[in-house]
Amino acid sequence: MNWSKGFSASFHATFIDPKTWRDTDVLRITGGTINHIDSGMFESADIDCVEYEHGIEKWIRIWMDVEQSGERAHIPLFTGLASTPDRSIEGPLVKHTLKCYSVLKPASDVLLPQGWYATRGFSGAEIIKKLLAVCNAPVEIEGDSPRLSDFLIAEQGETNMTMIEKILNAIDWRLKISGDGTISVCPKSDAVVATFDNLDSDAVEPSVKVEYDMFECPNVFRAISGAVSYEAKDKDDSSELSIQNRGREVWKEETSVTLSDDESIQRYAQRRLKELQGVAMTISYDRRYHDSVHVGDVIRLSYPEQDLVGTFKVTSQKITLGAGLKVSEEVIKYADR
Repeated sequence: MNWSKGFSASFHATFIDPKTWRDTDVLRITGGTINHIDSGMFESADIDCVEYEHGIEKWIRIWMDVEQSGERAHIPLFTGLASTPDRSIEGPLVKHTLKCYSVLKPASDVLLPQGWYATRGFSGAEIIKKLLAVCNAPVEIEGDSPRLSDFLIAEQGETNMTMIEKILNAIDWRLKISGDGTISVCPKSDAVVATFDNLDSDAVEPSVKVEYDMFECPNVFRAISGAVSYEAKDKDDSSELSIQNRGREVWKEETSVTLSDDESIQRYAQRRLKELQGVAMTISYDRRYHDSVHVGDVIRLSYPEQDLVGTFKVTSQKITLGAGLKVSEEVIKYADR
């Protein structure tokens, strides 16, 4: 499927058996949006439908049937847990709006026992997989995970999901959720998954919003792990955020840092400084749907007229279910880690 070209699409949803993770009955939908973000539970959806049984939570999956030049595809866009819908009544017409939560929702609802800890020397991804066992979705690990160099102890109010986020930060990995709900625990990747330009892959609409928020971006980052600490400083003459170019220091700090066994406190501080500096420029635009691009991925943009040239990390997406399947996307300037 050539996603840079036109295509026709229709949408429907299915209910899912949480034990087999397979589709059962069809749910007719009339529209909605799917939201992906680079934090928290990562995704959600708001779906308009004609009929839905109140008072019951159900797992649903949203499907797109797409056709282009005789080629057809049946693609899952989102899988999640639907709650009791809101109802709006206009004369004889009753519209139900379903709020659908990520497959990670069960992990955010379960508190860890007091005294729970992630064990030093164990695979971070394997610990995450065990924490995700409260979810119905299948979980896969891609590659050999780094091991934790220290214990990670649950704090008061710690959930499975908040602990997962701490472990991901320690091992510098990510979660990726497929349209069918499969959760992948995988390394972050520098590989460019798609290129959008005004020649062969012109998918971005001409209206682009660029926001600069340099004021709070650090040029010094201090990481503290036990009795060890390191201060990473941006002294690059080519960096507009560097100490010499700004004429001042802006500090950020993380204490009680837990490291993986293959990352030093110095490398951690340098990585986190680059990550925090990446949010200095946020770009928003609308584009055509592309099935290979997900939140957390790296893309290349080449639109010289809009001054959009380089590699960028996708931080959020809003997919509108409709004829054009519009994707409203936000990206930040990507710095190699």
